[in-house]
Amino acid sequence: MNKINLQSYYPIVDIRKNVVFANNGNIVLCFKGTLPEIYSLSEKDFEDIHGSWFQAVKSLPTGCVVHKQDIYIKKSYSSEELPNNTFLEKATHNHFKGREFMEHQSYLFFILTKNNALNNSKYVNPFKKVSKKVVQEIDEHIESFIGAVSDSISFINNSRKMEYLPMDAKAIHALTNNFFNGFNNGFDTDILLDKNNTNIGEHYFDTLSVNSELCFGESVQTSKTNEHFTSDDFVFHQGFIDGLGLTLNENHIVNQIIYLDDKQKWRKQLDKKVDELNKSSNFGSQNKVVLKKIQHILDQINADDRARVIRGHLNIIYWARKARELDRISSKIKTEFKEIDIIPYYPRGEERKNYILNSYFCFSSNFSNEDLYVTDLKHALCLLINNSNYKSDKTGIIFNDREHNIPVLKDVWDEKKKRIKARNFAIFAPTGEGKSFLANNILRQYFESGVRLVIIDLGGSYTKFAKLYPEQYTVLRYESGKNLGINPFYISNLDDLTPDRLEDLSVFLFELFTSDIKATKAQSVSVKKILRHYYSSESENHSLEGFYNFIELQQEDLLKTLKIHPDYFNITSFLHVMSEYVGDGLYSFLFEVSEDQTYKIEDKRLIVFELDEVKDNKEILSVMLKLIKSAIQRTIWKNRAEKGIILFDEFAKQLKFENVLESVEFYYQAIRKQNGAIGIILQSINQLPNNSTSASILENTQVIYSLNNEKGYDELQKRLNLSSHDLNQLKSIKNNLAGPRKYTEMFIKIGKESNIFRLEVPKQVYAAYLTDGAENEAIMTLYEKHQNMEKAITEYTS
Repeated sequence: MNKINLQSYYPIVDIRKNVVFANNGNIVLCFKGTLPEIYSLSEKDFEDIHGSWFQAVKSLPTGCVVHKQDIYIKKSYSSEELPNNTFLEKATHNHFKGREFMEHQSYLFFILTKNNALNNSKYVNPFKKVSKKVVQEIDEHIESFIGAVSDSISFINNSRKMEYLPMDAKAIHALTNNFFNGFNNGFDTDILLDKNNTNIGEHYFDTLSVNSELCFGESVQTSKTNEHFTSDDFVFHQGFIDGLGLTLNENHIVNQIIYLDDKQKWRKQLDKKVDELNKSSNFGSQNKVVLKKIQHILDQINADDRARVIRGHLNIIYWARKARELDRISSKIKTEFKEIDIIPYYPRGEERKNYILNSYFCFSSNFSNEDLYVTDLKHALCLLINNSNYKSDKTGIIFNDREHNIPVLKDVWDEKKKRIKARNFAIFAPTGEGKSFLANNILRQYFESGVRLVIIDLGGSYTKFAKLYPEQYTVLRYESGKNLGINPFYISNLDDLTPDRLEDLSVFLFELFTSDIKATKAQSVSVKKILRHYYSSESENHSLEGFYNFIELQQEDLLKTLKIHPDYFNITSFLHVMSEYVGDGLYSFLFEVSEDQTYKIEDKRLIVFELDEVKDNKEILSVMLKLIKSAIQRTIWKNRAEKGIILFDEFAKQLKFENVLESVEFYYQAIRKQNGAIGIILQSINQLPNNSTSASILENTQVIYSLNNEKGYDELQKRLNLSSHDLNQLKSIKNNLAGPRKYTEMFIKIGKESNIFRLEVPKQVYAAYLTDGAENEAIMTLYEKHQNMEKAITEYTS
């Protein structure tokens, strides 16, 4: 038959849930898989997955066929999953729309053949003698098979690396139609088969296969070295036949079919082959090679009691719009096979037709002994592809995958805490590697998705992107001799004086008063009593100076009135230390009461505290951080339902001073009660002192970003308990800052999951994130002219 119309010869008689009743009497259970991300697996991961497959398949009944099918199709990225509202979102949406990538679908089929028949003649036309059968009932034999498959799927899914879920009737019909429609889009067509061409619609098909023990070289493994990323000081791994998967970058299908036979029967068959070859081995070197290979397989089977002899078939079906392109693709596939010491077989004419048609899952029991290699199950399972494209979450921050540079959404907030218990993050990278650029990218997207941001910045890296949202941001900049306009004592009415507020104020006062001593419970109670007395006595103009003057005036009777023992509050000491912050004290300007400016930040969603001028003054910085803490508690943390992020940029400069670390640890403890996260940016993890406070901060930081570091990553691995594969991933980071698609690579670890991602942005986004240099100055000049950042960026990039 040279022409097949699928409607006339439809292979499926009935579908019940995911159980297909085929017109040839086969019963097929159909599953669709979710596989780990490419590049995310270590050598041990590949071994573990191989072990899971072995456990899953070894106990399936004799006569069962397992068919794993991986379909790779060239697609254009639609940008549908990307937000498309703001200026920068639209630029990103348009930048990636239409970008080519490989779509990968992984399927797994378990086939119970009619009468357990697995001995076919050389060619089986699957469309011959099609009769409209009455669908058989699900009897005990079928029930038993379904139970065995269920156990098998449980083994695979319990590996926690892969997940195969039952397909529904709609998906099964869609796969069937796509397969026999030659993956043509927009029209139905017939299959045209002749000796020279297999042609379906606009696509020409061809195939290469592994159909005999003679195709294999010395050995197969669960994984091999990935030459592209491996360097002198580390080895990066990939699956044994991964070169035939995503990275092939051509339209193709990988079919791995395993026939679970009677062990003894095929062991005898191998013994017979060895006997024959022994008798004829003197007649040529080829016979000796074949004898050696088959003897090796037999030895493996005999040495392992758990061995299960199988027959297998692997083929790659590939297609192109022009027949002449098939030679080029064929050459690529042969090169990949050569890399793993496998010599594929190239079927022609009738055989090619047979291989293509019978790679459809209802027909994959049709191969004859001449199309199948005999080996041990463990050997065959090395020929499975166990990874796929990067996985996008439903929402998240946009990064790019490492294979096609298409956007990937990563949910680093994790609302339901499936991957992480604490959403705090840290960015590690030396100067010049793009820390602020990455931070801008993360924070900007958070902000546009409704998260409130507080940035404590010592470098002026965020003002430009903030200017894109003129109504929603405020920058509070410290200038020498001026205050920040934050009055921690300000209340609009007495209802503001909640127990929490009093607690915060007492902590604030104690940090100023005794910065190196932790307050006792008795001291804390004393300060809260005095604060309550102050607020009830003074009805307005509350401030640090007002509080100081109140204590000074009342000092004779204050403790007696409030029944506070002098040991619990030393008035003389308090007035002496605090005199520096009031009247004509050295730092009184910090607390001068003009108007309280926290109202400026209460309704702002992006708040930047720029402390660049103060970074070298321990005392002022320390007070500033306390004031900022007070402002945050009164505004951002008022509404616990609202998401918020606090970022400490140039954190190392702040860490030079005592108590800053403790102050930040306070945020980490307090943020647990809030719907928020804390981010820190460091050049090196060594900038965090190696003490219990730092350990506590790192323990509560479960999203890690690391950019390229030429000095290495050993300390990062040690302090964060990274795996050896995490380290290999870090070492494989390569940036590309030339050509049309510039990108930086970064390591991202979310809980226990890690991989390398890329950051590629459109020119408008790049312009928004720039923080210094001539380009930045040019954009800022345009901003001064237009007083509109969007206009300035558009003019600069057009």
